[in-house]
Amino acid sequence: MTRTRSRYAPDHGLTTRMVTTMFLIGLLYVVLVGVLLAVLRGAWPIILIFTGGLFIAQFWFSDRIAAFSMGAHEVTPEEAPELHGTIDRICALADMPKPRVAIARSDVPNAFATGRGEKTALVCATTGLLRRLEPEELEGVLAHEMSHVAHRDVAVMTIASFLGVLAGIITRVALWGGLSRNRSSDPIGIAIMLIPLISAAVYCLSFLLTRLLSRYRELSADRAAALLTGRPSALASALSKVSGQMARIPTEDLRKAEPYNAFYFVPAFSSKESLGRLLSSHPTLEQRLDQLARISVELARP
Repeated sequence: MTRTRSRYAPDHGLTTRMVTTMFLIGLLYVVLVGVLLAVLRGAWPIILIFTGGLFIAQFWFSDRIAAFSMGAHEVTPEEAPELHGTIDRICALADMPKPRVAIARSDVPNAFATGRGEKTALVCATTGLLRRLEPEELEGVLAHEMSHVAHRDVAVMTIASFLGVLAGIITRVALWGGLSRNRSSDPIGIAIMLIPLISAAVYCLSFLLTRLLSRYRELSADRAAALLTGRPSALASALSKVSGQMARIPTEDLRKAEPYNAFYFVPAFSSKESLGRLLSSHPTLEQRLDQLARISVELARP
């Protein structure tokens, strides 16, 4: 069934990066299975069942897990008429199906999108964002999030992040449970000792793969949203306001949001150090504002 194109401006650079990221994620799976088969030679049926189940879970449930982890609660038009109205206007502008709409009860001003495609997409705004932004600023932010759905990079990010999150959980459980202290010399004992190392390696690789895509996709979404709405200044205003408000949020709340930075409109923490910027999930505020300023000039030309 042919997918209808939306009115969001296409981005071939983003498409290339998405294909590269998914190829490398697939390669990471092959390496992971190969390592497990080499260590546990007699348990290959269990390994294949486990990795197959993991792949299915990653594809079908990663978006639900991400939404649940970030506290998204789906709301009806009666519960959130202004939010639904803004989404309706963006859908009409973009000529695309309406996603599910959700609110996360958090004072951290932010928004995010998840989903494997347009039919399963969910767009969520926090109560902190809804309280702080003017209607035109909110429209810019939500148009940014909707562009992730239209370009399908939200699906790639959700799937790519799942493996890293799971590997991080396995690593912590293994270390907290003392699995690495097992000194048995039999194959199972050796495998148990290797679990933290393998999981940590998978987490690091997955982390780097998501960063390969994340910074570019944020600039792409800013540009697509600005061109769709025709108001880059409103999006720039929202960016400046949200980034400025982050400094007033309690550190404890920001720490809770930080693991999901790759999904958010603005990261909970943004480092000014060169290494921190290199590993950041988002481009700097200056880069984003500069791009929006250039778009404003482009749109103003006769």
